[in-house]
Amino acid sequence: MKRKIIITLIFLMFICTVLVLAVSVSPIKDLDDVSVNSSDKPIILIAVDSLMSDPLQKAIQEGKAPAFEFLINNGHYNREIISSYPTMSVTIDSTLLTGTYSDQHNIPGLIWFKEDENRMISYGSGIGEIWNNGVRNVVRDSVIHLNENHLSKNVQTIHEEMAIRKLPSASINGLLYRGSFEHRLNVPRLITMTKLLPKEVKVNGPSLFSLGALSQYSPENNRHKYVWNRLGVNNKFTAQEVKYLIEQKKLPPFTLAYLPDADASIHKHGPEDLKGIEKADQALQEILSSFPSWEEAIQKATWVVLGDSGQSSVGKDKDHSLIDLNKLLNNYTFWEGKKNDGQLAIAVNERMAYIYVKDPQVKILEVVRNLKGEERIGFIAWKDDQTNYVVNSVSDEELTFSPNGKYVDDYEQSWQIAGNTSILDLQLTNEGHIQYQDYPDALARLHGALHSQLGRVIIVDAKPSYEFIEKHSHDHAGGGAHGSLHRADSIVPMIVTGTNESPLPNRLVDVKKWILQLLGDD
Repeated sequence: MKRKIIITLIFLMFICTVLVLAVSVSPIKDLDDVSVNSSDKPIILIAVDSLMSDPLQKAIQEGKAPAFEFLINNGHYNREIISSYPTMSVTIDSTLLTGTYSDQHNIPGLIWFKEDENRMISYGSGIGEIWNNGVRNVVRDSVIHLNENHLSKNVQTIHEEMAIRKLPSASINGLLYRGSFEHRLNVPRLITMTKLLPKEVKVNGPSLFSLGALSQYSPENNRHKYVWNRLGVNNKFTAQEVKYLIEQKKLPPFTLAYLPDADASIHKHGPEDLKGIEKADQALQEILSSFPSWEEAIQKATWVVLGDSGQSSVGKDKDHSLIDLNKLLNNYTFWEGKKNDGQLAIAVNERMAYIYVKDPQVKILEVVRNLKGEERIGFIAWKDDQTNYVVNSVSDEELTFSPNGKYVDDYEQSWQIAGNTSILDLQLTNEGHIQYQDYPDALARLHGALHSQLGRVIIVDAKPSYEFIEKHSHDHAGGGAHGSLHRADSIVPMIVTGTNESPLPNRLVDVKKWILQLLGDD
């Protein structure tokens, strides 16, 4: 294991070295070729990775977030927006762009097992997982297949819907960006020599598409796209691209821009970390200052700033805080790398995990029994056709649910429910109303994850302060992690400034429809 990690590090260091040389000469896209319809008041949606309400309020109180404070004081602030599930960026972004949960958009998580190809899909995580899944596979899955093949063709992104309405849109540093316009990526020549990517990569994105060193507009971003600042997938690159569109009067009716830097800082230091919020605020300041004044900025544009997921603290004691699924299920053999005949395959998404029962001789309930008794697991779930089953780790009681029943929640979703509702902390009123507590919008989000992919799948979800690992996992002991259905990972803030129109949504899955309504489309 250690030898493989060392070899991987050497390989990645080589790639980093050649990229420093190659990226510096990558071409810059010409904005003159882009036609942007004028808009009375364009919408700029800025997603801040792992933004949470409590640390944001603390940063404001300490005078470390003047841009956030300005937008809140001049707009609407909702502390509790419900994210997608699992609370991992690619699944959340897919929900934000399509207005659907994962049973419809088909992106189950950052890591998942593709049954029809008998391989693990990873969009990038720890070195051990990247090596196990194949460096080339990870690069191609994240750069090409995520948008072109994995995101369901049965749903439309907001960029695709706007193109149908002849409204241009922009995506800046978003990993999910599918649209109706073809773009050629600026793949560094030495990357093609290593065969990590083909010589020519064409993707379908919105009319304006920027993604770090692979696709940029602003010449000023040459200094923000080297390997040591993640090839341009960083706050400074995003801020400069948005600023450039504003200065060149090429801002489309809708722009979706990502500020990714806070996530790594919170993973390392925990949910109370303020450094990531300070850096995000600096980027917001730069964007707002593209206008003659901040007051004019909110008069000329509608601003939407939101988080994607929260994070839960993970204890420092690895023996206690990390739930090792290989040890917990040591009666079975496991799929890994070239060993593709294991009985089980495990895809860890930090504080949740998918367990794939690949051996037809192994029963799901048999695996569930092996998981029970582990008190750090919040719940275990699986499906049978349309019926979903949920148990906790310390009881023999069971909760079953499925769509279209007599119980209705706040989102006008109806459900059939039987069994112990306390497993998902549900309360049912005499009038047939469902109240969610520790697991917001639990039924729709969990149903979405259970029905997001092929195969016999078990979901395990950790209690706060704990994280799952398997043999190849990177962990966040002593820092923060997300992924779970629990409100600690699922609640994010949203700031809306520059409009009083249309009721504000309180779920990310409803943001797409709301944006289209703001743009005048029902």
